[in-house]
Amino acid sequence: MVSKIINATEAKVGTNIIVDEIPCTVKNIDISTTGRHGHAKCRIEAVGIITGQKKVFVIPGHDRLEVPTVDKRRGQVLFIGANVNIMDLESFETMEVRCSDEIKSQLEVNSNVEYWDVEGEKIIKRKI
Repeated sequence: MVSKIINATEAKVGTNIIVDEIPCTVKNIDISTTGRHGHAKCRIEAVGIITGQKKVFVIPGHDRLEVPTVDKRRGQVLFIGANVNIMDLESFETMEVRCSDEIKSQLEVNSNVEYWDVEGEKIIKRKI
C-alpha cells in the first residue's frame, strides 16, 4: 500500500521509494537542470531495503515516485534458525522474519530487535 507520491526532484538522501516494484532507500541523487525549455533530469542511486540490491536510474524531474509505507516495530527473538522467529511486543503475534547474517550473529534467544514491515515484507534491521 503506497502512502504517497512525490516528484523525482523532491526525493532526498534517505527517502524511501519504490523502484521496479522493490522498496528502496535513496543513497545519492544528482539533479541537473537543462536549458530554457528543457526538463530537469534526476540521477538516483538507491539500495533495496529488503534485498540490498543497488539500482541506478535517470528520470525526468517531473516524473512521479511512489513512497512505500514503512512500519517500524519491536519484537522479541524466540528461535534462531535459517530465519529468525520473533514475537511482536505489542500484538504478541509470532512470525518468521528474514535477517542478514551480520545481525543474526549478534542475536540471542529472548533479545529484543527492531523489525520493519515494508509493504507486507518483514526484515530485522537491528538489535535493541
